[in-house]
Amino acid sequence: MNFIDHIRIECRSGKGGKGSAHLRREKYMPKGGPDGGDGGRGGNVIVRGNGQLWTLLHLRYTKHVIAEDGAMGTSNQSSGLSGKDQVIEVPLGTVVKDNETGEVMCEVTTHGEEHILLAGGRGGLGNQHFKSSTMQTPRFAQPGEPGLNKWVVMELKVLADVGLVGFPNAGKSTLLSVVTAAKPKIADYAFTTLVPNLGIVPYRDHQSFIMADIPGIIEGASEGKGLGLRFLRHIERNSVLLFMVPADSSDVKKDYKILLNELEQYSPELLDKDRVLAITKCDMLDEEMMKQMKKELPKGVEHVMISSVAQFGLEDLKDTLWKKLHRAPVVKDDTWS
Repeated sequence: MNFIDHIRIECRSGKGGKGSAHLRREKYMPKGGPDGGDGGRGGNVIVRGNGQLWTLLHLRYTKHVIAEDGAMGTSNQSSGLSGKDQVIEVPLGTVVKDNETGEVMCEVTTHGEEHILLAGGRGGLGNQHFKSSTMQTPRFAQPGEPGLNKWVVMELKVLADVGLVGFPNAGKSTLLSVVTAAKPKIADYAFTTLVPNLGIVPYRDHQSFIMADIPGIIEGASEGKGLGLRFLRHIERNSVLLFMVPADSSDVKKDYKILLNELEQYSPELLDKDRVLAITKCDMLDEEMMKQMKKELPKGVEHVMISSVAQFGLEDLKDTLWKKLHRAPVVKDDTWS
């Protein structure tokens, strides 16, 4: 499987180098005094966003990330070399959590964005810092700070504008393959899609938006049935949710409520997102049946009748999604109140 969206890595930052306790000894300077330099800083463990990556596959066999230790200070007040930082490149949308507490350490959403996961230890001070009128030749120096060690969990949440939500075999992958250049696996059995797929939907005037297809949801997914909630996190960042129910469903309203309930069980915040209901496989219906079905659709949600195979209603669907994505915010005018 080429899609990895969850990994666990042990990270260890470098320890600081110890300061030098060197005493200056040169010709004609028998008592040169302390001239020990400071130790170098330990290397940091850094996570950096990379817009060219779309999965955590490159980190699949990486179990330990260890930064370099700082070098020891030397004579002539020379500081030690800082340890080399270790940079972990991750795709955009990656969330890094503490493995023990589950606390979110950072979130990467833009290309080139960097976060220091674990800071390296500070270098110790050389003996030159401890000289005084009463201690002119300190023969000791400060040790460097130890580095940090922590297991972290990295979770990828796909960044897309529109997320496709529906039962298995609702036509999600077929729609993605028709309106984008993506080539997801399509077959006549449940759970054909096992990993999320992304595609760019071209729109008028050379504009576009990103659509994400996730594996099908079944009733009881919030309790771990089917593929459970493993992939539901991928629609947390989507601006619009496109609910897809096939026209041959026995009860469209019931299926829509089941999908809403599963999302609510996972995260009630998902219900605050804009929603569009698409009735798929409408090539099986005639005009009379479509009119009848429209009367039975749930109220309060915009709906579109489409057929990916017959290329029916796809332009209307694009228009509806584009309006939802670029809807102007409502500004309340209190001038006359």
